Amino acid sequence: MPVQQAPIKGTNVNVAMMTSGGLAPCLSASIAQLVKYWVEAYKAGDISGLNFRFYIGGYKGLLTGDSFVLDEADWPKCEALNTLGGSPIGNSRVKLTNIADCIKRGYCKEGETPLEVAAQQLLKDEINVIHTIGGDDTNTQAAHLSDYLLEKHDGKVIVIGMPKTIDNDVYPIKQTFGAQTAAEQGAIFFKNVVNEATANPRMLILHEVMGRDSGYLTSATALEYRKVLSAQAFDATAFPYNGTAARDIHAIWIPEVKLDLVAEGARLKAIMDKVGCVNVFFGEGTGVKEIVADMEAQGEEVPRDAFGHVALAKINPGAYFSKHLAKAVEAEKTLVQKSGYFSRAAAANDFDINLIGACAKEGVASAIAGVSGCMGEDEDKKDTPIRAIEFSRIKGGKPFDISQTWFQQMLKEIGQM
Repeated sequence: MPVQQAPIKGTNVNVAMMTSGGLAPCLSASIAQLVKYWVEAYKAGDISGLNFRFYIGGYKGLLTGDSFVLDEADWPKCEALNTLGGSPIGNSRVKLTNIADCIKRGYCKEGETPLEVAAQQLLKDEINVIHTIGGDDTNTQAAHLSDYLLEKHDGKVIVIGMPKTIDNDVYPIKQTFGAQTAAEQGAIFFKNVVNEATANPRMLILHEVMGRDSGYLTSATALEYRKVLSAQAFDATAFPYNGTAARDIHAIWIPEVKLDLVAEGARLKAIMDKVGCVNVFFGEGTGVKEIVADMEAQGEEVPRDAFGHVALAKINPGAYFSKHLAKAVEAEKTLVQKSGYFSRAAAANDFDINLIGACAKEGVASAIAGVSGCMGEDEDKKDTPIRAIEFSRIKGGKPFDISQTWFQQMLKEIGQM
């Protein structure tokens, strides 16, 4: 059951917002949509007064008290945030339950707990509702904060999460904010990068896509790119590189599909011999378990972040695949290109703005009713309704469903099955 707190209908409401974690094409739009629906609620008389406070730099700002109140004259201007990428208030990666890390970074003092510091700041700022805009880590921390406020401070602050992550890997949410936009942007990125296949004989291009443990974004990006490819005209067929064979994706590697590098090397070698190039899409988490196991076996320290996640940039799966696959396909030149930062920094597309708007509208209504939770399409409920999902049910690590027809069909079309 959702956490029921005292309804705030008819009262003066102080709303706070913060964005946290990595970027996604939804942070700015989430603020725009939340402001829109809170203002609508105010004008409709659902609440008697309204103020907006924004914490700078995610949980860091909440812990340090770094925030500002938005002047009412600026409320209408927030609509422009729908067209911007990034976050207008900045992000950070802070784990409220990692006391040692928060003390080390100067966000709280010895003897203090980050949860109490955060709670006291919200009470000091007289916040009634806080919107935490972030991924599974952000909303897991929001769950701890919500529980703490209920236990220690009588639930005086309603916590409403907004689920952003381009990985689309949060239980039990059908579609997280920004994931579809990121796939679309990754396709735009590769539309240009694929031309590098013509820069050198026997060219191997490895397109590394974000997605720690989920192959959703890699697969969705591949789908969007092949839509772009199918819409292009290749009439001058006499030219060897002016066709779909050289510009198509030849392999899609994701964590959920077992990778036999030897077998794939042999298959892709035949394509290299015939077409003159090979294009591979792979998720950044593909093969990580094997690489980490190899590092640990050799006594090497595995770099991790504050949440305990493997620092993918430091173990470099792209370099690993580049080294092994280039030899197998006898590539003369190898290019590893990462679309992640390009994709995640984009502004939300229409699909995501509509999804964000629907969740923001329901989130405002939920807050007014005194119900905390993370907004999203609840896969465990009939017809996947948008609702305030209980924070206790929110967790990351949801794998991509490889049984979906469109994914299986795509693998068949590129010859991987």
